[in-house]
Amino acid sequence: MKIRLVRSKCAGHAQCYAVAPDVFPIDDEGYCILEERVVGPDEVVAVRAGVASCPELALIIDDDDD
Repeated sequence: MKIRLVRSKCAGHAQCYAVAPDVFPIDDEGYCILEERVVGPDEVVAVRAGVASCPELALIIDDDDD
């Protein structure tokens, strides 16, 4: 599983950060600054919750079931 951010959609609500601050870093204005990365097994629940909390749908999970 990978997580990525569509920066142009982020409106700075920081809901992802409120749910999982260790997974979804933000800048001083509240905008997510997540770089695309592979999600560790111990982060799956936090990632799914953070993605679900984004009102702008700016966070994307790329499941790879290969």
